[in-house]
Amino acid sequence: MAIQPLEFEVPIYELEKKLEELKSISEVVDKDIEDKIAKLEERIQKVKANVYRNLTPAQKVLVARHPNRPYTLDYIAALFEDFVELHGDRLYMDDSAIVGGIAKFDGEPCVVIGHQKGRNTKENIMRNFGMPNPEGYRKAQRLFKMADKFNRPIFTFVDTPGAYPGIGAEERGQAEAIARNLFEMAGLKVPIITVITGEGGSGGALAIAMGNRVLMLEHSIYAVISPEGCASILWKDASYSKRAAEALKLTAQDLKSLNVIDEIIKEPVGGAHRDHEGTFNNVKKALKKHFKELKQYSPDELFETRYQKFRNIGVFAE
Repeated sequence: MAIQPLEFEVPIYELEKKLEELKSISEVVDKDIEDKIAKLEERIQKVKANVYRNLTPAQKVLVARHPNRPYTLDYIAALFEDFVELHGDRLYMDDSAIVGGIAKFDGEPCVVIGHQKGRNTKENIMRNFGMPNPEGYRKAQRLFKMADKFNRPIFTFVDTPGAYPGIGAEERGQAEAIARNLFEMAGLKVPIITVITGEGGSGGALAIAMGNRVLMLEHSIYAVISPEGCASILWKDASYSKRAAEALKLTAQDLKSLNVIDEIIKEPVGGAHRDHEGTFNNVKKALKKHFKELKQYSPDELFETRYQKFRNIGVFAE
């Protein structure tokens, strides 16, 4: 499926198109053309680096939502072994907007959970565009409890616009399901590592994000509300979303400076949507590092440090 380049990516795409044309000019080895190709490739890398080094918060929102970014099942396939997906909340139904199950990370048994969006219209309808219903959060809660019972570390991957705000979801206890997840995660005595891979939208993201370590990809976002929703409330006009994105401090860089997250994971030049393999390598290195550190903690220390981490968010001292 061809994806339209984002507005600020157009110069990159134009240069890449020229590169393709140069490469197709001749099949024979031509020193002059080889030199031009090498110079153009170098120029493309410089333009990419410059564009992505200077993204505004509003532009980062677009990158975080890019449909070619890796999703949870992509990370599971690349970083984990022997994944077995578990379904259902044992109360109502299975919610495809959240996937989870048992697996192995670096040879060690674990539980992995994350939001899952779709790649096309059919998949997005099935996955509800990555917006979980209460049963999705209750499925996650079931997996949290299982991990705690069998002493398995938990890895969560966050990428959602937010919890589904439909009438049915509210009738089935959306707010209670999210609150219950926060309650249960706060009390777990196993390591929890969370990665914000795309959008981290409000309580719908936080419901699986109370990690001992919270990591963010370089161009992902994490906020209490979407810029469009914020603009609609504050200015009664969604067109103010760029201004809202600035005010929300939703970028990984903002959140690291505020101590909301623990580490920013570098994305390959040009963003995760352009280089899945490079992204997987960077994420795996970060997960291995933090997992190694957390394995040194006792169950009580895991509980206490997680508690203190979230208690300290938003605390200001004169």
